[in-house]
Amino acid sequence: MRFGVMTLIDNVPDARSGHLPTPHDRLREVIELAVLAEELGFDAFGVGERHGAPFLSSSPPAVLAAIAARTHRIRLFTTVTVLSTLDPVRVAEDYATVDQLSGGRLELTIGKGNAPEPWQLFGRAPDDQYALQEENYELLRRLWSEEQVTWSGRFRTPLDGVTTLPRPYQRPLTVWHGSATSERSVELAALWGDPVFAANVIQPVANYARLIDRYRARWAAYGHDPSAAVVGSGGTLHAAADDRTARREFAPYYEAAVAARDVPGNNTPFRSLDEAADHGPALVGSPGRIVDKIVQQHAAYGHALQFFSVDSAGLPFHRRAEVLRLTAAEVLPQLRHDLPDTLPWPPAAVDPVPRPVPEAAR
Repeated sequence: MRFGVMTLIDNVPDARSGHLPTPHDRLREVIELAVLAEELGFDAFGVGERHGAPFLSSSPPAVLAAIAARTHRIRLFTTVTVLSTLDPVRVAEDYATVDQLSGGRLELTIGKGNAPEPWQLFGRAPDDQYALQEENYELLRRLWSEEQVTWSGRFRTPLDGVTTLPRPYQRPLTVWHGSATSERSVELAALWGDPVFAANVIQPVANYARLIDRYRARWAAYGHDPSAAVVGSGGTLHAAADDRTARREFAPYYEAAVAARDVPGNNTPFRSLDEAADHGPALVGSPGRIVDKIVQQHAAYGHALQFFSVDSAGLPFHRRAEVLRLTAAEVLPQLRHDLPDTLPWPPAAVDPVPRPVPEAAR
C-alpha cells in the first residue's frame, strides 16, 4: 500500500482557541505540510477543490505548482477536480502545466462535486451534472491523447483542430474517479479502465464497500482484467500516543466540523467522535488502533492507496505536523509490512538535485 496526505484547505477558527489564520498563512501551511509529508516518506499529497467559504482551495493547480517547486519525489494529486463544472480545455492546459513543472508527478482525480456553489459560479445546471461529467471527461481524454482535436458536444462550443499546450509530461497521465455515493462515477471509471477513489469520510464503511464492489463488477463487465482494478481510499486521521489522548484532543475539532456541515448529501450519521471512531471510517487513536482499522478497511475495500486528512475545524499546524510524524514513524512501517505495495506508479521523473541555471538565463 502507498500513503498520501490530503487537504481541502479549510480556513476556520481553531475549535479550542478561536484563532483564525490569515489566508496567506493558511496557504503557506499547506505548502509546508506537503514538504513535511515528502520528508517523512509519504508517497503523495492531494489538494481538493472547493468554491466558497470556508475553503481556500478554489485553485488547486496554483497550489500544486507551488508544492511542485518545493518537492522532488512526492506524487501530486487533485482530491478532487470538479470536472462537471469546468471547461475541459482549461483543465487540460492547467494540469498539463503542473505535470510538466513537477517532472511527471501529477495524478488527476475527477468528481462531479457535492457542494452547490460551483453550479451558480460557473453557470452550470445541477440537473446536468452527470452528463457534464461524462462529456467533459471524454473531451479531456482526447485533448491529452490527441493533437488537432475536432469535437462537438452538448455543453460547450465546438473545437476545430485544437492542440492544447503544454502537452502532459506523462503519456498517459493517470486519471482517478472520486466518489462518495455515486454509482455513475464508478461506472465511468470502470468504462474507461481507470482507478477509483472512495472518500471514506462521512458514510459507514459498508456504503463505500458497496460502491467499490459495484466498480469491480462493472470493471469486469467491460472486459478489463479483474486484477488490474485499482482502488484508493481517504480517511480522517488523528493519532496520539494512546486512544484516550487522541479522542480527548480531537473531539472538539471533529464535532465542530460535523456541526458546520450543512451541504445536502454531505452530512454524516456519526455525530460524535466516539461514534465515528468506533463505528465509522474515522482513523483516530493510537498508532496500533489506526493500523488495525486500516487493515480492516482494506479487507472491505482492497485498496492500494490510503490518503489521510488532518484538516478539521482549525486544528493547529504544529499538531497536524505531529500527527504526520507519529503516523510516519509508527503506522506506515507496519502497514507497509502487512499490506505490500501493489500500485503501479512510475518513478518520479524529476531530478532531486536542483539543476544549474543555464548561462543564457543568468
